[in-house]
Amino acid sequence: MDFMEVVKTRRSIRRYKPDSVPDEILNQILEAARLAPSAGHRQPWHFIVVKNPETKKQLGISSWAVEAPVVIVGCGDAGVSPTLHMVDLAIAFEHLVLAATNFGLGTCWIGKLGIDETIKKVLRIPEHVKVVAVTPLGYPAETPSPKARKSMSEIVHYEKF
Repeated sequence: MDFMEVVKTRRSIRRYKPDSVPDEILNQILEAARLAPSAGHRQPWHFIVVKNPETKKQLGISSWAVEAPVVIVGCGDAGVSPTLHMVDLAIAFEHLVLAATNFGLGTCWIGKLGIDETIKKVLRIPEHVKVVAVTPLGYPAETPSPKARKSMSEIVHYEKF
């Protein structure tokens, strides 16, 4: 798939097939995240890959997300980048999401959940590392229709707002 096709076909997936994700593909998706740019090249991110069904349930995320064969927790290290760890993680996480789409896998970016402390406890995440995003990862069991988007004229401004 070319890049614009990946961007245009990415959807938030909330139903997954039980098929496992091959480690070779999972590693390529994580490599895409690893190669993301970051402020000052600090790379303040950590990705926790959760496959164990019981561990996924303990995270406290939505039941539909637990049904995916893989859950990835994206964390930003505030000790490495106190002010930009969340932005840097978001950039890397979007690389991950787009790479997954390229391999025919579905994701659904789950942001601030109100269950960060539960996730941190279950996954033994250090205090200075913040949970920024979570995504289930697997082969889609649905094909959502494209949603309406604002027109370019509504969001793009040249020279001045």
